Order: sequence, then structure tokens, then C-alpha cells
Amino acid sequence: MLLWDQSLPELFGKGHFVMWPLLLCSIVGATIIVERLIYFLRLRFDYGQFKSRLESILLKEKDVKKAILLCRKSSHPVPRVAREYLTNLHQDRLREEIVRREGSLALEKLESHLRTLAAITHLAPLLGLLGTVTGLVTAFHQIEQAGGYVQASGLAGGIWEALITTVFGLCIAIPCMAAYHGFESHVDQVARHMQFMVSDLNEFFGKKSAEEFRTESMEKRDESLHAVTS
Repeated sequence: MLLWDQSLPELFGKGHFVMWPLLLCSIVGATIIVERLIYFLRLRFDYGQFKSRLESILLKEKDVKKAILLCRKSSHPVPRVAREYLTNLHQDRLREEIVRREGSLALEKLESHLRTLAAITHLAPLLGLLGTVTGLVTAFHQIEQAGGYVQASGLAGGIWEALITTVFGLCIAIPCMAAYHGFESHVDQVARHMQFMVSDLNEFFGKKSAEEFRTESMEKRDESLHAVTS
């Protein structure tokens, strides 16, 4: 592959010492992007379908244990938070704290390595700019050593070689930034869905414990049977 009539190894050599940290940034950034992409693809989740199924179990069947089993079938953060909520229905005071803790742990796993990716989006252009500035300093120093007598072609050659590092820095930062914002958007969506789920469960249960919910459902069932038999 040729760029400006130069191969990539040749361009890499013209960028001098700054190209090595840029190469490291590109390898780390690409690794994080691939790893997070695979992780999020495996974590695909239909929030609407899960919510509908959970509501059906709780509203129609009045079965908390079955609802917990449904939540355990998925490793996604939303069912995980719902499972902790339903498991700790008897913990009136600690329920909210437990759910908040599990939600934070789930988000921490979702955001794994994203800060490193964000750091690369900021560092890569700065490293490229550093290479360009040092290259220009070297070029103008050589002009000074030559007594100010230099051909335009030689000056242009020194400048374009100095700009190579900035080009490489931007080529690394742009896809890393796009990937970072894409992953962050997905994490924000999951966080909102967790909040919606907890809010829906709070609205459904209120301050009822699992035992109170079970007793209430049995009483309603007995009333329905009594109405049918009478």
C-alpha cells in the first residue's frame, strides 16, 4: 500500500520516535474496540420482550419464584437487577441499596476499558502534534545551520515529513473516538433500561414483601374460586 509514493514502513521511519507510541496506541485501541464489540454483540437483549414476559408472570401468574427463574436465564444487567430486586423483596430497607450496588457492578463491567479508549482519542492527536512540532524544529534548525540558504523543495520535504505524525495520530484517534461514543451510547441505554425496570417493579410492588404479595395473590385466588362455586 502506497501513500504519497511511500510505503507504510517508509512513512513510519520518517515519523521518527513518535511513531512508536502511536503504534502502541493503535494496537491497544484496536484490541479494545474488537473486544468490546464482541462483548456487546454477545450481550444482545430484547428489553421489550423481557419486560412483557416478566409482567405476565407477576400480574397473571403471581409467581415471584418463576419470575426470578426467568431473570436467571440471562446474564444481561437488566434481568440481573430485576433478579436482585425480586430476591430481596423481604429486605424493605436494604432492597434499594442492594439493587443500586448490583447496578453499579453491572455498569462497571459494561464500561470496562472504555476510559483507556477515551484516553487514546486524546493522546494520539497530541502525540502526532508533538512529532510534527519536533520535526519542524529539526527542519528549521537545519535551515539555520545552512545559513538560511535552502531550496524550496528541501523545505517542503522537511515540512511534509513532519506532518506525517499528525496524520497518523488523527487516523488513530478518529475511529477510537467513534467507537467510544458508540459504546458509551449503548451503556447509557442499558443504564436507562435498568432504571426503568426498577421503577416498574417499585410501582408494581410498592412496599410489599414477597410474602405479602404471595398472601394477597392467594386471597384473590380464593375469592375467585368462591365466586365461581357460589
